[in-house]
Amino acid sequence: MGLEGDAVDMTAAQMEEQVEAVAKAFVDHYYYQFDNNRAALISLYNEVTSMLSFEGQKIQGAQNISLKLNSLPFEQCKHHISTIDCQQSGPANGILVFVSGNLQLPGEEHLLRFSQMFHLIPTLEGSFYVQNDIFRLNYG
Repeated sequence: MGLEGDAVDMTAAQMEEQVEAVAKAFVDHYYYQFDNNRAALISLYNEVTSMLSFEGQKIQGAQNISLKLNSLPFEQCKHHISTIDCQQSGPANGILVFVSGNLQLPGEEHLLRFSQMFHLIPTLEGSFYVQNDIFRLNYG
C-alpha cells in the first residue's frame, strides 16, 4: 500500500500508525520466514537493486542475497525481537525499520544480540520490497 495517496485523508498520527503497522507486519513475516523457510525470503527483495550488508559484506540482487542467507552455517535458528523502530522515508513513501533482538542457535546456550535495518519501498501492486538490509551482531 502506498502511503502518498492516502496522505490527503490522514492525520500525522494516522500516518504514523499505518507506518508502524506495516513495519510490525513486515518484521513478523520476515523473521518467521527466516526461522522457518529461509528460501522464501527471496520474494522480499528486488532482483536487481536490493542490497544486503551482512556483517560488512556487501551483496546485491535478490538471488545473491538469497544465496548468502541460505548459506549461513546453521539451518535453524529462532529470533527474539526486543524493539522495532520505524520512520516514513522520503517522497517515495518508503519505510525505515530498525530491529534489535536476540538470536538463538540450536545447541547454543548463549543468545547472540543483533541489530538489523531495513529500507522498505512500496510497489505498484500495493506491497513493499526490501531495498536495503543491514545486519550486525552486537558484541560486548
